[in-house]
Amino acid sequence: MTDRTRSAPARWRAALRVLLTALALACAAWGALALWYQGPSQPALRAAVPALWLALAAAAVHGLWTGRRAAPLLWAAAFAALLGWWSTLAPSHDRVWADDVARLLRAEVDGDRVVMHNVRDFEWRTPEDYDVRWETRSYDLRRLRSADLVMSYWMGPAIAHTLVSFGFDDGERVVFSLEIRKEREERFSAIGGFFREFESVLIAADERDIVRTRSNARGEEVYLYRLNVPPQELRALFFGYLDEAERIRRAPAFYNTVTSNCTTIVFDLARRLAPGLPLDLRLLLSGYFDGYAYDQGGLAPGFDLATLRARGHINARARAAGRADFPRAIRVGVPGVPPEETAQ
Repeated sequence: MTDRTRSAPARWRAALRVLLTALALACAAWGALALWYQGPSQPALRAAVPALWLALAAAAVHGLWTGRRAAPLLWAAAFAALLGWWSTLAPSHDRVWADDVARLLRAEVDGDRVVMHNVRDFEWRTPEDYDVRWETRSYDLRRLRSADLVMSYWMGPAIAHTLVSFGFDDGERVVFSLEIRKEREERFSAIGGFFREFESVLIAADERDIVRTRSNARGEEVYLYRLNVPPQELRALFFGYLDEAERIRRAPAFYNTVTSNCTTIVFDLARRLAPGLPLDLRLLLSGYFDGYAYDQGGLAPGFDLATLRARGHINARARAAGRADFPRAIRVGVPGVPPEETAQ
């Protein structure tokens, strides 16, 4: 037997240790974040529990390389217990919610008539200073004429919040937005969105609320694009949002930064109309979703993407417009928007 043959089992054992170490470190990082976001709320314990978990993981890795099996076995049992605890976490509608996500959308459909309860129409002066106003509104789907993609950038060029605004020929508009359902004093965390920190909520709102707060009150960079959706498909897209709102109303669901967010819902609903739509990295990097929509023929035809972006940037027009004039003003010059929608 050669030295090379005799050393083969040792190489396999070393490779197995490396693989188990990498797995243990990944599980340790996931567990520490899960405990940080979902563990004890007391400040001292919030830090101490993840630290203890990481110390236990370090002991397990040390035992793996020194041949002391007790520590890895103890950590494996602890990880199984952690997974058991994680499985018990359940979403809820019964929390003390922030004002802007306090109510759930409820719709009643009677043929072409849709009555929507809890449509939001806040008056925002700053992100903290606003008038609370929830309304019941009625929409005639025979008058549904358009849908616009709205993208609001708040965290650099790769991340944007995605909304869809539906327009009717009588001037009515309603915007749908899948959002995190924040509790009072809670703030958004992209990492927390992986760890069941937030529930989801489907908001229906007036543009003067949900778009204007982003462009004016928050100072985010907002872009509007006319979607290239055939008239016969607008109704199906509209009902897709109502279905999602009803699903959430009946069964609370966790928000997930990757799999259940403001962009994935647009993709999922679009895929109902066009099942062949491909998956794409831009579904995760939501700030580039307009490029994905453009490549799929989903934006107003006849213009390059740079032109659509330049003419769809609404901030200057939004800041200059009064509240009543807001929906008309932000569409001036937007490709695909007919002149009658922007006429004074």
